[in-house]
Amino acid sequence: MSSIVSEKPKLSVRVQSLAALTAIAGAVALPQLFHAMGAVSGLGTSLGEAFLPMHLPIILAGLLAGPYVGAIAGFLSPLISFAVSGMPSSAMLPFMMIELLIYGLASGLLRNVKLPTALKVLATQIDGRAVRAGAILLSVYAFGNNAIAAAVIWKSIPVGIFGIVLQLVLIPLIIYRVENLKRHE
Repeated sequence: MSSIVSEKPKLSVRVQSLAALTAIAGAVALPQLFHAMGAVSGLGTSLGEAFLPMHLPIILAGLLAGPYVGAIAGFLSPLISFAVSGMPSSAMLPFMMIELLIYGLASGLLRNVKLPTALKVLATQIDGRAVRAGAILLSVYAFGNNAIAAAVIWKSIPVGIFGIVLQLVLIPLIIYRVENLKRHE
């Protein structure tokens, strides 16, 4: 078992709390930046939908600080963003909360697994998208929710491909940099 798991240092509650707050702040602030750029450029919210700026800090939080931090930050970020800015829309809010909770939880559970970071990010992306798709399908077909269409599941992947690729490239680079900084302390 030790060959597939590497034990990373336990983080204090203080460090975990700071990590959660930082991830939440990033997951609330980054989309606002993208929406502002979209407003200035005339693209509206499409930049946020394309680059998925909320996902990045949540996946990072899980990988750096563990599943509890990732899950809490993932669950609270869309809720706080909605309270502050009205985004995501009320129809998408519960699904974003579920998706980001899974991103934080899944990446956190992979924190100590010996895999390339890009594979951890890919597995996390698949988990989050799959659970979100299941929640949307359940909502639409089991509970008759007509505020959202099931087609949003399939449309979100090509629309968000830039963000997906960006996460696969940036997150491993950030993790590598953070881990190198820790080694040189």
